[in-house]
Amino acid sequence: MPFLRTGKPHIITHRIGLRKNIASLVAAFMLVAGAPDAQAQASREGAIKAVFLFNFSQFVEWPQQTFSSPSAPFVIGILGDDPFGPYLDETIEGEKVNGHKLVVQRFRDVKDIKSCHILFINQRDADYRDLLGALAGHNILTVSDGRGFTRSGGMVRFSTENNKIKLEINPDAAKQEGLVISSKLLRIATIFDPTNRGQ
Repeated sequence: MPFLRTGKPHIITHRIGLRKNIASLVAAFMLVAGAPDAQAQASREGAIKAVFLFNFSQFVEWPQQTFSSPSAPFVIGILGDDPFGPYLDETIEGEKVNGHKLVVQRFRDVKDIKSCHILFINQRDADYRDLLGALAGHNILTVSDGRGFTRSGGMVRFSTENNKIKLEINPDAAKQEGLVISSKLLRIATIFDPTNRGQ
């Protein structure tokens, strides 16, 4: 499996022993078990997901009109409670996507979102269809770990199976928003199957 991105050494690299590339996460250590307690395990899981969110910025293409100007920032948003602690901010610090500086923004309500490119939705009891309907047409890569997210039209879902983080991707939902997901990213994910009622 080819390496997707090897970034400069990061504080997150030292903390969880991972380079910022998807292949190292998959091949080397996607285990979230083995931490000494539940809090440490949740912190490790948040750190791994933060690295994935960064990598999504590298291996998804957005329409040019998504950016209001060549200097507009690339926004990774969090809707709801922030499960990442300091890890997401540390992961994207000093990084750019096609000249656009990466920034993290946190939102309490979908109506607060003015500009966003990747949105992690952390609202477990939400009606995903209503949320995603409100985001339609804004070219946002939607990500969550909620059950039924991809079936509701979400694009990327994190799940944990056998103490490993896995990805499920709904490429049709991404295509409807004008997003192109790299085949390198699709190869390491489970592709959403609308005929499988168990998903």
